[in-house]
Amino acid sequence: MTSTLYQQIQQLYDASSGLWEQVWGEHMHHGYYGPDGNLKKERRQAQIDLIEELLAWAGVPSEKALCEPYRILDVGCGIGGSTLYLTEKFSSIPQNNLKLDGGADQDYSRSPEQNKTGPSVTATGITLSPVQANRATERAKIAGLESNVNFLVADALNMPFPDESFDLVWSLESGEHMPDKIKFLQECCRVLKPGGTLILATWCHRPVGETAGELTDEERKELAEIYRVYALPYVISLPEYEEIVRSLPLTSIRTADWSKAVAPFWDVVIDSALTPSAIWGLLTSGWTTIQAALALGLMSRGYQSGLIRFGMICAVK
Repeated sequence: MTSTLYQQIQQLYDASSGLWEQVWGEHMHHGYYGPDGNLKKERRQAQIDLIEELLAWAGVPSEKALCEPYRILDVGCGIGGSTLYLTEKFSSIPQNNLKLDGGADQDYSRSPEQNKTGPSVTATGITLSPVQANRATERAKIAGLESNVNFLVADALNMPFPDESFDLVWSLESGEHMPDKIKFLQECCRVLKPGGTLILATWCHRPVGETAGELTDEERKELAEIYRVYALPYVISLPEYEEIVRSLPLTSIRTADWSKAVAPFWDVVIDSALTPSAIWGLLTSGWTTIQAALALGLMSRGYQSGLIRFGMICAVK
């Protein structure tokens, strides 16, 4: 099942990433439209604002949290939008003397003393899509960051990194693709250094239980269609994610539901998909991408009904 799912995820992003970049840019995630979702913003700015709001909410970076060198892991990196943004942002913080100085270090287990000649800020992005990894590498070269970032095709449930490798583990809308949420979070915790921060934003369904009630047959049907189109094994609720995180050696655990803040994104994407260039791109990108585009309304309606939620988690090891 896992190998078939991974093939579906790879095929989805191999086929659609080029079109997404052409029409919507380098950031393959929701945008932030204010706490109540009522701020009017240009789409790309809203996506950048989501990154900034996530960092501010999690208290990263801070003088206490940053060290030199500082290592970032972007789990589910897409074409490197967040990876490159975080690398540039963290390297530009003058009070912490973090900088870009070349020589990307891929030996994640080395100590700061051993890495004095290496770059102050390095980032690694992992994805299941070779097309995404290659494009992210190209974009890093264009941005002049090829010495500081590294993109790999890798399985987030079996990451090819030693224990305690990264100061920040960042996962922006990849958790929904994971066939084993427990193993996924265990891996994120494993590769996180003591004192490091985990930041996770993921698609969820509404809470269930005695108060909220179990998912109805109609809700399960709606979720099944979203799973099919977007190559998802299943999603869980934010309280279920929190339960998993609390079972791990993590502290300062916080969660939040930002569904209202991000929900307008889907209507923005739908509107921008109705341009001649976007329509032509869809027609030439294959049936997998066409299905995903035709299902944009599913996500919009899911947020409107409260079935789909945007869950946030941060924690410190």
